[in-house]
Amino acid sequence: MERIPMTRNGYQTLKKELEYLKSTERPRVIRAIEEARSHGDLSENAEYDAAKERQAFIEGRLSELGYKLGNAEIIDVDNLPKDRAVFACTVMLENVDTGEEVEYQLVGPEESDIEKGRISVTSPLGKAIIGKKPGEEIVLNAPAGKRVYELVEIL
Repeated sequence: MERIPMTRNGYQTLKKELEYLKSTERPRVIRAIEEARSHGDLSENAEYDAAKERQAFIEGRLSELGYKLGNAEIIDVDNLPKDRAVFACTVMLENVDTGEEVEYQLVGPEESDIEKGRISVTSPLGKAIIGKKPGEEIVLNAPAGKRVYELVEIL
């Protein structure tokens, strides 16, 4: 069985979404389907079609969340090594060309949010960072050209 690494915060976020979909969205769409059925002919009932599409989306997402939570491997960020970049650690990078420093936490695809400083370990930059040690250079071939970072610190 595939283990899906994630932080405790990421796990809790997915769990909250699952609970919300089950307790709020699923009952809401069932009521919408019932109401649309009461309008009669289902063959030309746009409300019914829209509610059924929403129901299919919700059920698919519930299945996906159930799988991810069931196979989750929660990584304890307090016990991470500080000598190299690993999943769930936070790193400080410096752009060698501009001197600009950025801080990122390496997370799974489900948790990534660049605006909050969380990048996926499956992204090109995330892949380039994994395994690096402080002081090492990270070369990234981006669409805008080659970028070079130095891993300043593992926080």
